[in-house]
Parts: sequence; C-alpha cells; structure tokens
Amino acid sequence: MMGGVLRRVPLFVQLAAFHAASMMVPALHALSIDAHRVAQAFFYNGVLLLAVLAALAVATARDRSRNITRSHLVALLGAFTILPVMAAMPVSDIVSDTRFLNVYTEMVAAMTTTGGSLFPADRLPETVHLWRAFVAWQGGLVVWVAAVAVLAPLNLGGYEVAEGNVRRHADLEQTRTDGQAMNPDLRVFRAMVTLGPIYLGLTGILWAILTIAGEGATTSLIHAMSTMSTSGISDGTTIARSTAGIGGEVAIAAFLMFALSRQTFSTDMNRDGMRHLAQDRELRIAGMLVVAVTVALFARHWIAAFEVGTTDDVGGALGALWGSAFTVLSFLTTTGFESAHWQAAQSWSGLGTPSVLLLGLAMFGGGVATTAGGVKLLRIYTLYAHGQREMSVLVYPSSVAGMQGRGRRIPSGGIEAAWVFFMLFATTMAGVTLAFTLTGLDFEDALALAVACLTTTGPLAEIVLGGKGTLTTLPDASKVIAAATMVIGRLEVLALFALLNPNFWRD
Repeated sequence: MMGGVLRRVPLFVQLAAFHAASMMVPALHALSIDAHRVAQAFFYNGVLLLAVLAALAVATARDRSRNITRSHLVALLGAFTILPVMAAMPVSDIVSDTRFLNVYTEMVAAMTTTGGSLFPADRLPETVHLWRAFVAWQGGLVVWVAAVAVLAPLNLGGYEVAEGNVRRHADLEQTRTDGQAMNPDLRVFRAMVTLGPIYLGLTGILWAILTIAGEGATTSLIHAMSTMSTSGISDGTTIARSTAGIGGEVAIAAFLMFALSRQTFSTDMNRDGMRHLAQDRELRIAGMLVVAVTVALFARHWIAAFEVGTTDDVGGALGALWGSAFTVLSFLTTTGFESAHWQAAQSWSGLGTPSVLLLGLAMFGGGVATTAGGVKLLRIYTLYAHGQREMSVLVYPSSVAGMQGRGRRIPSGGIEAAWVFFMLFATTMAGVTLAFTLTGLDFEDALALAVACLTTTGPLAEIVLGGKGTLTTLPDASKVIAAATMVIGRLEVLALFALLNPNFWRD
C-alpha cells in the first residue's frame, strides 16, 4: 500500500526527498567530531527541505503524467541541475566566505560524478568533504538505476549499440510475467531494489578493505564512495598520500573494474557474459588500452632514466610500472586518481605528466551503463568494427558481409548511432571550448577544461590547470559553462536532444 502511494509521487520529488534525508548523515558525522556548527547547518537545512518536499509530494501525488518515461527523463535532468542547489545550501552556510555560484558549481561537479574542486582541501571541513563524496555517490547510484529504468527503454545511454542478445534480455526485464509492458514507475522501483544493495555492498566492502589497509575511517569512506561513483573526490589525504599504501591502490584498481563493464555487477544484460567476463568486449578493449598505454609510458620513463643513468633502480622501475598502470586505469574510468608511484615515476625519469595522454584516456571513457563518462568503450568497439569492415571493402570491393561472429553483436542502426554520438560529442567539445575561450581562457586551458567537464573527469582539470583550488579563479561565466557541460556530459547529448525533440513532448 505504502509503495503504491510513493510511486504516485513524481520521481524527482522522491529523489529530492532522499537527498534531503541524506543530510542527516553528515550532520551525525559532524556531531561525532564536535563540529556543532557544521552539524546544525546540515540538520536544519535537511529538516527544512524535508518539510517543503512533504508538502510538494502531497500536492503532486494526484497529478499523473501522461508520459511517465518522459517525466523520468526530465527528473533525471532535474537531479543533476536542481539537487545540487539543495546540496549547496548547508555548504554555503558553512563556507560563508564564498559566493553561492562557487558552491553550486562544486555540487554540480559532485552530483554528476565529475569530481574535482574549486576549493583547496584545507578550506573545507572534514564533514563537507564527506558530503561531497556522498553527493557523488548518490549521483552514481542515480546513473546505475537510470541506465536500466530510464535510458534503456528510450534506447539511449549506450543501449543503442548494445548487442542483440543484450538488448533482448533488457527488453525482457521491462515486461511483467504476464507479457505486458512493465509500468515505468515499477521499472524504476525494481532497478533500485536490484542495484541499490549491490552498490551499497560494494562500497561497504571497499571501505572495510581501505580501513584495514591503514586509512582513517572517514578518508577510507570518502575514497570508497569516490571509487564506486568514479568521481575521484578526496579530502586532503589523496590516494597518492594515502596511508593504505600500494594495498589500498590495488583494492581501488580492482573496484574500478565495475566502471569498465556493466556485466561485472548486473545481470540485466547478457547472463552468459557473467560466466565469461574474459569475452566481454568492453573489458577486453580496456585491458588492451591499459596494457598498451602502460607499456608506452614505462618505455618513455625508462628511456629518460637511461639517459640520466638511473636504470639500475629496480624499485623505481617497478614503481613506475605500477604507477602508470593504476593512473591509466583511473583516467580511463574517468575517476582521476593518481598513484603515489605516478609521481615517483616522474622523479625516476625526470619527465612531467603527459596531459594529452590523460585527456585521450578520459575521452575513451569506461563501460556503457556505468558511472564512467566519455564516449564509452562499447561505442569505440562499434566504430572499430565498422572501420575494420570498411578497410576490408577497400581490399575486396565485391565482398558481401555476413551476419556472423562479431558482426551479429552490433544491432541494426548501431553503427549509425555510434557515429552520430561521436560527431555530437566532438561538436559539443568544440563548442564548449570556444565558449570557454570567449570568457578569457587560452585555448589549451579551454580545451582541457572542456574535456574534463564533458567526460566527467574533474581531477583532469586540476592537473592541467595547475592543482587544487585553481578552478575558483575562473571567471563566473566559465563556471556557469562548466556546470552546464558537466550535466551534458553526464546525461549525454543524445538524451538532451531527445528532450529538445518536439515529438517527444506530444502525448
């Protein structure tokens, strides 16, 4: 009975109520460390928002949208644009010596799982760092649920290039046992009930591992939530300075696998793929990229070390190898963590950070229907398969393509959809770069910031632009553009085009 009543409440109101209630978590944390002013800010704002949302729920429960799937997509847009306003309210009370625009941009970066920060780490209290990671963690859960319950029925979010048996199984999940189409509200509820415990459980396991490895309780929780959401958010104790050491980095690298393929944590796609993850295309592409880039980076460092006569440092060589592998995996999943050995590798060889390479990895992105951003590995595979076929036609112009092997895995129209997305992605990146240059940024910084925001890899902007706290010096217009670009990167341009399509709004 209660579940039926709740499902009549608009999805956005439900998300907002959950978000407001979650403010009690940082309130309790602040109270436990005797930060009473911080605790009051979260508690009072949470109670006020819950009261307003309760009244809003009563007022909107009777109004049923004629197109529930459309209303869910609008709710998803609202989650990444309006919920950050709510998240920024207590932070604005706590960090009183800054403008609300800065705090709002900070919360948009968190909710869209972009990460990064406009503030130096020592300027924010420990509880605020926890709240940033918690907001990003909630954003990651929204992405997981929305992928199955909202984007899949609309053939968006990467499902447009999913292989045939994956698509058929996804369609099967959207029907009831009597063969009728599942109610969109019930679809969201089922996805939440199925994926929510998995997401929470994985976060708890990583939290326990990092704590056992030597990190503080709060820091390990922040890093666990940031890993699962691929936000890369950290407090003053970054991964490179973590007391968990290489054991913590290995654990984080293992859990970053959940951002490479949905088949690592869900059976809503290909059940056979769960038993044969080695055959998963996204994991195989990710593995090839990580190995190839790691070897290239290690060779680059080794050649530089040879020139300065430090190649006999075996420890430095192994550190350079691991640091490159971890950092490559981190940026491929658009998380943005740097290994402690990443800096050691640069000291070993005397070479700086290859920023262009990190930009390229972020653009590749992670798996479809995961918290990772970027173009996505499945689309990359689709474009590769199409390019391979076109080269074959150049050699054998009269050949006839058969629907066997890998070709059968790409659905009809999947290649066109992949090309359309890639062109829209490139066009959007060019437009955002131009917009940043019009606000006064030079081309290199504008391009780096555009890639960081569009691929939801906030730490990338910090690396390129000069470290933590440098983003707060950006012009106000740049911050507004950055916030909008983060939302575009999180929702993807195809979903926004669906919202702008007049036919989508016709009942």
